[in-house]
Amino acid sequence: MTTLAAPARSVGVGLTGTTSLLRLAARRDRVLVPVSAFGLAAFVALSAQATFALFPDLRAAQQSMASTLANPALVAMYGPISSLGIDSIATFKSVLLGGVFLALLAYVVVRRHTRTEEEAGRLELLGAGVVGRRAALTAAVLLGTAAVLLTVVLTVVWSVAVGLDPAGSVALGVSWLVMGLSWVGVTAVAAQLTSSTRGTAAWSLGALAVAFLVRAVGDTAAADSPARALSWLSPLGWGVQVSPYGENRYWVVVLGLALYAALVSAAFVLLDRRDLGSGVLPSRAGHERSPISTAGALTRRLARGTLVGWVVAYVVLGVVLGSIAGSVETFVDSPEVADMLRAMGGDAGSITDIYFATELHFAAVGASALAVALVTRMHTEETTTRLESLLATPVRRTRWALGHIAVAVVASAVVMIVSVAVAGLVHGADVGDIGGTVGRLTGAALSTLPAVWVVLAVAVLLYGALPRFTGLAWAALIVFLLLGEFGDLLDLPGWLVDLSPFTHLPALPGGAFEGAPLVGLTLVAAALGAAGLAALRRRDIG
Repeated sequence: MTTLAAPARSVGVGLTGTTSLLRLAARRDRVLVPVSAFGLAAFVALSAQATFALFPDLRAAQQSMASTLANPALVAMYGPISSLGIDSIATFKSVLLGGVFLALLAYVVVRRHTRTEEEAGRLELLGAGVVGRRAALTAAVLLGTAAVLLTVVLTVVWSVAVGLDPAGSVALGVSWLVMGLSWVGVTAVAAQLTSSTRGTAAWSLGALAVAFLVRAVGDTAAADSPARALSWLSPLGWGVQVSPYGENRYWVVVLGLALYAALVSAAFVLLDRRDLGSGVLPSRAGHERSPISTAGALTRRLARGTLVGWVVAYVVLGVVLGSIAGSVETFVDSPEVADMLRAMGGDAGSITDIYFATELHFAAVGASALAVALVTRMHTEETTTRLESLLATPVRRTRWALGHIAVAVVASAVVMIVSVAVAGLVHGADVGDIGGTVGRLTGAALSTLPAVWVVLAVAVLLYGALPRFTGLAWAALIVFLLLGEFGDLLDLPGWLVDLSPFTHLPALPGGAFEGAPLVGLTLVAAALGAAGLAALRRRDIG
């Protein structure tokens, strides 16, 4: 039952029970938040260590990377570099990319403890007790803020520990703080505007995409162009403008804190103006008779918006990869850079082939994230009791789960193929061989899918056997990423590196195709997925 809550008589009354809800939320995220914070901090520190090992002196780094870092496609993807100092070069990819990942962590935490809990009906149950109307939102905002602060502090401390400049490391923390806190506020507002978790995702992640695009246009504009000011209209642009290891503009944190305060305040105002279980914005009216007649069709319909967004993102990625590929051989004129690419992307083929192999492995990690997001949606359907209604029909739970798995498999393959098709068109036009380039890159992209399936299967196993810990699939993906992409660079033990499915991918398009590792990964994925489905079939729903 949905009721209209009376306005709180005072702020104190509205916050009753906040401490208890915060403890509960922190307990539920006791793995997700620390592992994510550790992974993001490791992303910066380990990348910096690898760069220091490759470039023993600043001159070598400047000569090798100067022309690379000025490439407009690279600037659009990672933002402009703060300076040509070794610390700035070592953290070039970490500043913006890490900030985006931190914004995603903030989004996940805040949405989970606001709109997801409300959609599942648990907030209505809690509201029947001694819990104020504002308590849940306050607890979610506090936990999201704590997750951002934990990540920032750990990153700054670890960065200084590996030898990065302390002042620049603090500036990096400021940059991430601005981006992370901004999306705590954005998600808090989005959770009030819509009546579903998918609506919250659309508003929050859509805002993140728009902010990224606005920043990219501003950062790639000419120095004397009015479009340059667009960077200052985006919270992500603010993070980049902090200029860690360069100008170190600490004062930009004021902009981030002001936006955070304004958005959180707006979220509380909107909370008081809506009914429990609904959003401020009216829901779209449905059809009198739904054209959806099967559980599989319903799964595909619900995943359509997510897939469209990822396809658009991978089209942009393909344009960037194809644009940079044409100049790889000219700017990778140092043995240190070549060694880094070979360590991360394989040791066969031309330097352009090695570049594509490196970037396709990273793209496969992104496709794995899409697969995990689609698979873990099953847990949301279960906790919101929508699954029970569906299973009351002749639909069987195994068939329903297989529908989600099939969508995840196809979606991850689609985004990979789209990205290489676009990259092949762009690069193929430069070299005069569009068909051959697209064909080679498509084969290379398909060779990464068995690793994606292993990550997907881990998510299926967790959901089927340990539904409360379904979110650990994200932690597993972070661990696989760190081991697979940085394990060799850091000389980690071979047995440890081999735990990542991405370690066993062939170095295509330049290397020789080896079917045995891919077959092995496919069998592992099938075994894990089958175990997850068997566990789902045996356990109680809900």
